Amino acid sequence: MTNGLLAESDTWPTGGYSRRVLDPKLVRDDPEAVRASQRARGEDPALVDAVLAADGSRRGSIAAYDRLRAEQRTLGREVAKATGEAKAALLARTKQLAADVRAAEVAQNEHSATYDSLLRQLSNVAEPGVPEGGEDDYAVLEHVGEPPVFDFEPRDHLELGQGLGAIDTERGAKVSGARFYYLTGVGAQLQLAMLNLAMAQAVEAGFLPVVPPVLVRPEAMEGTGFLAQAAENVYHLAEEDLYLVGTSEVPLAAYHMEEVLEAGRLPLRYAGWSTCFRKEAGSYGKDTRGILRVHQFDKIEMFSFCAPEDAAAEHQRLLEWEKEMLAKVEVPYRVIDVAAGDLGSSAARKYDCEAWVPTQGRYRELTSTSNCTTFQARRLRVRMRDADGVRPLATLNGTLATTRWIVAILENHQRADGSVVVPGALRPFLGGREVLEPAAS
Repeated sequence: MTNGLLAESDTWPTGGYSRRVLDPKLVRDDPEAVRASQRARGEDPALVDAVLAADGSRRGSIAAYDRLRAEQRTLGREVAKATGEAKAALLARTKQLAADVRAAEVAQNEHSATYDSLLRQLSNVAEPGVPEGGEDDYAVLEHVGEPPVFDFEPRDHLELGQGLGAIDTERGAKVSGARFYYLTGVGAQLQLAMLNLAMAQAVEAGFLPVVPPVLVRPEAMEGTGFLAQAAENVYHLAEEDLYLVGTSEVPLAAYHMEEVLEAGRLPLRYAGWSTCFRKEAGSYGKDTRGILRVHQFDKIEMFSFCAPEDAAAEHQRLLEWEKEMLAKVEVPYRVIDVAAGDLGSSAARKYDCEAWVPTQGRYRELTSTSNCTTFQARRLRVRMRDADGVRPLATLNGTLATTRWIVAILENHQRADGSVVVPGALRPFLGGREVLEPAAS
């Protein structure tokens, strides 16, 4: 094996984990844990029983095929030794057995396809302690910083951005439609400063910087779980059969697709800088003002490959790196433990950091970090090799900065005259500028 690519001896076993999601052994040995996760997510626990039944049929069909093949091999040896009428009888049986083997193989393939299809419908098993319920059933873990108190009527980020000559949604809509925008002047500079600060932090922490492709093949998008619940928000170029990514998590997860990574190299950490695209389906009428919920934005995404037993600790590290970055832009925020029904299909646990938005009087998501355990790696066929052999590894991701942060930075650091104080950590990336002044009209 060279360069970590799958050699012939590393091929995935027939009926193994080649395109499956959950560990079949987990579903078979502890189905109640999977049912409990399904219930916590608001998904159908009966699907677990359907998977188990399909697994029984699949295993039975494999056994039947193996028995027939064994008989076929034995019969072949007997035919070679037989003569006369005995040989003729054996040849007749051989002919019938060949037909039976073909039928058994068809049945095995059909049962395996049914099993795979049902197993792929199961979401990842939520970690113990994840809150049950949907979008509004999260648990608040901590608050960091105090919301600012203004002695003037605060402006929202769009009004501030327009005054600074930083955000132009009117021309964005004219050129591209609703939920598009231009970042101009100090707006473009502020975004570049923020993303460069994030990338600098990531590199200092040992992440490898990556500018990945933003168009990916179906196996990359499906393998990361984004063609499940998130499919309605994915842009698809039908003629090329390529997908525009909504996060660089997708190409980063697929970077080692079909590879075996040596345990001594883990964890492997990447920081992806990419433009991201989302349809925002189902958000009609929500956050239509400004740049909070848009179709295109830029983001620095952390991504980690590690041993499954190290995933929980790695998840906490990603969260701490997010908090470190939020401290640098000096915005008040809270950390929430996302409820099971809002995890998405691939995450076993997710923490969001939500910044205070003064003009909305509430917290809004700025970062999200997910532990996807072995869910994505099994689909993408990414494994690790250690002293115990070859096995699936874990994948994790987390936001380090994105265009949406501009909303919180402008609103929390505004002054009465419409100017905005630049957080200290961003100033070196803005030529030492301490204040963004309103543009001359």
